[in-house]
Amino acid sequence: MGAVLRFVDLAVAALADAREEIDALNVYPVPDGDTGTNMFLTVSAAREALQEATGGDPGADLSAAMQAFSRGALLGARGNSGVILSQMLGALANRIAGAGSQDRSAAVFAAAMTEATDASYAAVGTPVEGTILTVARAAADAATAAAEDPTLRLGPVVAAAAGAARAALAETPTQLQTLADAGVVDAGGRGLCVILDAAETALTGRRPVAASRQPGRELGRHRIPVPMPTHDLTPGGPAYEVMYLLDADDDAIGTLRAALAPLGDSLVVVGGDGLWNVHVHVDDVGAALEAGLEAGRPHRVRVTHFAEQVAAAGESGTGRTGGGTVRDGRTVVAVAAGSGLHELFAQAGAVVVDGGPGRRPSTGMILEAIERCSAAEVVVLPNDPDSVRVAEIAARTAEEQGRVRVAVIPSVAQVQGLAAIAVHEPGRSFDQDVLHMTATARHARHGAVTVAVRQAITMAGPCEPGDVLGVIEGDFAIVGHDLETVATGVIERLVGGGGELVTLVAGEGATDLAGRCAAHVESHHPTVDVVVYDGGQERYPLLVAVE
Repeated sequence: MGAVLRFVDLAVAALADAREEIDALNVYPVPDGDTGTNMFLTVSAAREALQEATGGDPGADLSAAMQAFSRGALLGARGNSGVILSQMLGALANRIAGAGSQDRSAAVFAAAMTEATDASYAAVGTPVEGTILTVARAAADAATAAAEDPTLRLGPVVAAAAGAARAALAETPTQLQTLADAGVVDAGGRGLCVILDAAETALTGRRPVAASRQPGRELGRHRIPVPMPTHDLTPGGPAYEVMYLLDADDDAIGTLRAALAPLGDSLVVVGGDGLWNVHVHVDDVGAALEAGLEAGRPHRVRVTHFAEQVAAAGESGTGRTGGGTVRDGRTVVAVAAGSGLHELFAQAGAVVVDGGPGRRPSTGMILEAIERCSAAEVVVLPNDPDSVRVAEIAARTAEEQGRVRVAVIPSVAQVQGLAAIAVHEPGRSFDQDVLHMTATARHARHGAVTVAVRQAITMAGPCEPGDVLGVIEGDFAIVGHDLETVATGVIERLVGGGGELVTLVAGEGATDLAGRCAAHVESHHPTVDVVVYDGGQERYPLLVAVE
């Protein structure tokens, strides 16, 4: 237990030192990359849970401590990187807690690394090499190979894993073109190396030589701000979202994944010990359900059609009790990236969780909001691509407690969340309400205006610090020098696809810009309505939606 406590303290300190560097490795010329921050906060939450469970006592019960550590990581996970890391830490903790007194610690660590890596790959429907997953696999393989030598103690095995992780990190640009074009290594992989280096130091007392080097500190002169592949909805993607809980033996899950993978995309299967949460986007709903029936017993099935005119059938929500309190009604939980946005969502009746680049909410924060609202049915609006998976894990955790039914609308922008909550109608059935909110969010074309903080090569051409960047549907589309010119350019491109309503959300100190853009819409598109809100968000002077 003493080594575990030392490791966690060192890991948190090391991530604190490296968080800005890791954030900078995100391949964007604007300051909303927060992989390092998310990983730091995830491990910090795990440490807090461990300290609370043990009181810092090296003689505390190992099994209970590891359970607390695992749950702390899960509830504290922020962003996609934090979710993957929490899966790894949970698998490590479970393997260590299950070790027998006669088990060799080096072999236990090697097995734990393998199980952690497998859990991380399993949680992602379409794993991408050149990411944290690749670095984890290299570390696990090296630990397994080293542990085969019965003379090696735990320290050298951990050192072998850490060294292999650093070597794999250096190779990530050869596996992912985005990284190669930007001249950086993978941010999540770098964070994992920091953690493994901390483990080596905790066990050997030595700081790895290579750990003092900081891959990506010299980030090169050019970057291409192309997002890493995600599993969010795309306009040309499958028509249905299928989700269900599955009672199944663990050994049936591999066959299930193999059956679901060819049916569509966004496949995520997480869980264990006989209970699994299945999520997939498909065109053939029947085939997705048949795969679940062959693996075990699906229940709490939810099918959402992403077309506005098609109704989804499903179970209706009912009041549930927990802690003596009857849960009733329906509530929206929304993540807001600014004080004005917070007020807008609150006025619409939502329970609001503050977020935004650099301070994205944890799983525990969203779970606490779900629990606090005391509703039998909850709709979650993450309003950010890096918070969708965090929201999904919070929803799954709440439902596993059996007191509430939760649906996550995969809104990837604040303005999509505003569009969705505008059509929220508690008088509808739960499935109908989720259907309409999902369709509305998906069909709200969105854009933004921000300012570059570093030199880069964007999809719209090169930019320098201080240049104004126009973003459309997550891609950089315009590079300019004047906020209003770029903002009206974004608006024109979005309105060019048709629409009846333009929503403008002014960032911190940018109300004049929003007003001028509203006047532009009224002058050039008199048949299009325009509404302006004060969002108060940082880093983005203007957010735009066209419906």
